Amino acid sequence: MATKPEQTVADLQKKNLAAAMKLAQLSIENSQRILQLQVDVARDIFDDGVASAKTLAQVKSPQDAMEMRSRYAQQAAEKMFACSRTIAEITADMQAQMGKMVSDQLNTGGQEMFDAMQQMLQGMPLNSHAAAEALQHTFDNARKTLEQVSKASTDAFASFAQMPGKK
Repeated sequence: MATKPEQTVADLQKKNLAAAMKLAQLSIENSQRILQLQVDVARDIFDDGVASAKTLAQVKSPQDAMEMRSRYAQQAAEKMFACSRTIAEITADMQAQMGKMVSDQLNTGGQEMFDAMQQMLQGMPLNSHAAAEALQHTFDNARKTLEQVSKASTDAFASFAQMPGKK
């Protein structure tokens, strides 16, 4: 039969596994969104290219042909840039969601882990108070570091998504 600290750690592991599965599902869903966006943009650019080639075959003036090619290239570049901006928005949103989930997991799971460790340390011949403080300090530092990294990444993606450009 499992002791209370062992059961607490086992329960915590189950919660961590559920959180990891949720993160993986979020990642898969967003990857699918990005892939579908890229497929749609590639299809649009291809269709535009075919239509442009058909129209270009009927143009008699070299100057008109150059203008048409230039216009097509500009439209394709605008579509690709808009796609990049949308991917950055999706990524920033996903990263914010993941950062919040991991931060929440660290906050609740960290406290649960801390409590389980305190229970295990109580019967040991060492200074359990000092060990518990060191453990709490480690959890606090890990949470703060994760929050800083998450904020910096989210800000970087958000600033790219907000870059001026034609839509």
